[in-house]
Amino acid sequence: MKQGIKIVTIGGGSSYTPELIEGLIKRQATLPVRELWLVDIEEGQEKLKIITALAERMVKKAKAPIEIHATLDRKEALKDADFVTTQFRVGQLNARDKDEKIPLRYGVLGQETNGPGGLFKALRTIPVLFEIIEDCKQQCPNAWIISFTNPAGLNAEAVLRYSGWKRFIGLCNSPTVIGHRIAGLMGIPNEDLRIDFAGLNHMVFGLHVYNRGVDITSQVIEALCQYNEGKEFDKRFENLPYTPDFMRALHCIPSPYLRYYFFKDEMLKHAQADAERGENRAQVVMRVEKELFEKYADIHLDVKPKELEQRGGAYYSDAACSLIDSLYNDRRDIQVVNTLNQGGCSSFADDEVVEISSVITREGPRPVTVGRLPIHIEGIVRQIKSFERLTAQAALNHDYATALMAMTINSQVMDENIARQILDEMLKAHRQYLPGWTIPEV
Repeated sequence: MKQGIKIVTIGGGSSYTPELIEGLIKRQATLPVRELWLVDIEEGQEKLKIITALAERMVKKAKAPIEIHATLDRKEALKDADFVTTQFRVGQLNARDKDEKIPLRYGVLGQETNGPGGLFKALRTIPVLFEIIEDCKQQCPNAWIISFTNPAGLNAEAVLRYSGWKRFIGLCNSPTVIGHRIAGLMGIPNEDLRIDFAGLNHMVFGLHVYNRGVDITSQVIEALCQYNEGKEFDKRFENLPYTPDFMRALHCIPSPYLRYYFFKDEMLKHAQADAERGENRAQVVMRVEKELFEKYADIHLDVKPKELEQRGGAYYSDAACSLIDSLYNDRRDIQVVNTLNQGGCSSFADDEVVEISSVITREGPRPVTVGRLPIHIEGIVRQIKSFERLTAQAALNHDYATALMAMTINSQVMDENIARQILDEMLKAHRQYLPGWTIPEV
């Protein structure tokens, strides 16, 4: 790569961007970023302006030699980029609000990466990702695309299966958060802990835990059993609500999102109660973002505010910037990414996308070989992989029948009649962000 790195962030007006700026500043010695281009759309122009001013104050305070550029012209920004990051939301938070609330009317969870909400976020997002990739083919054909855009694994499945672009990695901060929590629970420095993860995005499992090369999986499971014993159910992922019997039988560390499957009814009741009070996640995030942007607009603010963690951005910069650093410097360390399986986990085909611990090289991720998933989790993971593959097809072909099948086989639905009703209502609700689709009549 040329001397000095150019990074382009699609969705640059996102509230997450200060996390990225902080991560780049902290890595000046090893990651010589010279240009950061923040790209957004017309509707996000005001937020982009606020974020750009904050970014400029942050790099000035740090005396970092990073030029900040802001534009609504994506092609202009992408010219000769080395890395492209994505963190955009088609339809913004109003679309997320619909994704969450409409399925609830049919007794189904609508969270943005699980069930119908995840399906519709993918239907809106995948075509835009493909437009970005077409621009990259022209403007920066050797760039790596690092996508934080949800649903991260499903998006990566679509891109790596159908776009012809191979330099694409889906990324989520959940494994990083899990790692930090396990290290804290066990009193182990983060750098001494390693967890072998495998599965799918938001359905990933820590199969083995090591402390300086010694397998401590059983000790971690017992510590989790003791930590969680007697604690009340927490819908916001602060603890694992499983009984000791269940945790010992599971014998691996589940993603917090697994409660949408293993505590399906309880999570549904919480979601319905939250929506009735105007406290569903989309509404909460709208309020958090309003407060964040009020802080960001303060001309005296020149660091990332701690309140950003309420947005769900904890360790975002660690995950994103560590990945860019490792790709650029060929570090060959192990990170958890969404990439082609390539023999990493024998529960998946080589050409399917998995979220898996991988050695990060200049040529891309090389998944760690973890064998087959335990039999008690393999079935539900394979069911969601089938849902992902069908959703990717439906998004690219604008195909109603395939979308219906994807909705029906999702484990949050499992009923064709309900699936059809939700699908029809959500197609109508999101029609402005679904060009090419035939929308059912009212």
